[in-house]
Amino acid sequence: MQNDLIIISDYCDKCHIEPSFIDLLQESGLVDIQSEGGERYLLFSQLPDVERYSRMYYDLSINMEGIDAIRHLLEKINVMQKEIDDLHARLRLYDDMF
Repeated sequence: MQNDLIIISDYCDKCHIEPSFIDLLQESGLVDIQSEGGERYLLFSQLPDVERYSRMYYDLSINMEGIDAIRHLLEKINVMQKEIDDLHARLRLYDDMF
């Protein structure tokens, strides 16, 4: 399990972000924090999202509510793109039949 986790304070130091930002993400339900042995950890799988959120927050000055709204819209776009891809695949099958 240790290989799947990164210490929040170490990550924040390396990325030059405030640990309180990670707390805001957790409070907004955007990331999950795990505690073990008095240390707080993020999952490595969450790091791309945290990096994206930190760019929105620090570089673009988007608040947590805005970040959550953007996340929601991007998820909807991904679902719709998958539906479009499925429809294209079905149309190709139909075209191949005739």
